[in-house]
Amino acid sequence: MSVVGILTGGGDCPGLNAAIRAATRGLLAKGHDPVGIRGGWRGLAEGTLVPLTRRGVGGMLPRGGTILGSSGYNPFREEGGVEAVLGTCERLDIAAVIAIGGEGSLGAAHRLHAEHGFSVVGVPKTIDNDLAGTDVTIGFDTAVEICTEALDRLHTTAESHNRVMVVEVMGRSTGWIAAASGIAGGADVILVPEEPAPIEDAAEHVRRRHESGRDFSIVVVAEGYPLTRRSGEQEGQVVQDVDEYGFVRLGGIGHRVGEEITRLTGFETRVTVLGHVQRGGTPTARDRLVATRLGLKAADLVHARAWGQMAAIRGDETVDVPLAEAVATRKSVPRAWIEAGRVVA
Repeated sequence: MSVVGILTGGGDCPGLNAAIRAATRGLLAKGHDPVGIRGGWRGLAEGTLVPLTRRGVGGMLPRGGTILGSSGYNPFREEGGVEAVLGTCERLDIAAVIAIGGEGSLGAAHRLHAEHGFSVVGVPKTIDNDLAGTDVTIGFDTAVEICTEALDRLHTTAESHNRVMVVEVMGRSTGWIAAASGIAGGADVILVPEEPAPIEDAAEHVRRRHESGRDFSIVVVAEGYPLTRRSGEQEGQVVQDVDEYGFVRLGGIGHRVGEEITRLTGFETRVTVLGHVQRGGTPTARDRLVATRLGLKAADLVHARAWGQMAAIRGDETVDVPLAEAVATRKSVPRAWIEAGRVVA
């Protein structure tokens, strides 16, 4: 029996506990001894572990967040971080680690494996859905559902008051949440970083709607959208600040878009920033299923000693791909999605 650590790194999202549950039970079924690592890679550097048992992970499918806690700690950014991680594994006889994370956490996992021969398997989670190598990541479906419900609610108040409603959603430098929820929620304008439409075009579309008798409009904007003008001038992404691990926090573009639409059209505009509500609460059925399948696949990869691989969803299949592939590029919203949003608006 080998000891296998499980950690969740980076931002939390619905479905993490379902993945922990599945990985734990999958490892136990194959004769391994799973342990939880508190606080992501920082917990492994500090040796902060908790026991994981079959009974202990019961009842976790509907629970949001992560029972293991999380952080943006990257051992390669901290002095002595890599040595601390390797030392903990040697000292506590941890044979392998299942890292459930996004671009930053899995990037660290890849480097640990590539540069130090670290025995690690990855599981993709991020509401942003921007990891390459997998069709979908844990947390994305729930975030889209939350945003779509918000758009449904804002439709009624926008129509009642003849207003333009601007809704800012998360996604960092991609527009997956904006595109998916915008299409599902019937948004009239969808602004994403992949193809940043000029703000004048957005305002013109809103104005045409009003001229045709539609006295309200819904505009969805991804937090990473750089305000763009027909001249080609861009203001760049709106950055709030930088966290303790060096990652920028985006947010505020919704207010800039609202100001510009009001200036260009004269219409009353209100801005809603959904923020971290997109990360919270009960995961959808699909996120629970995705997380369970990926967690079980990760346990299989550990048992097969397939180090440096990531569990992934491709079509209807659960497969494995190299971590190197998953973190090499950012998965962007395809043009077909962007065009679909424009056609049905």
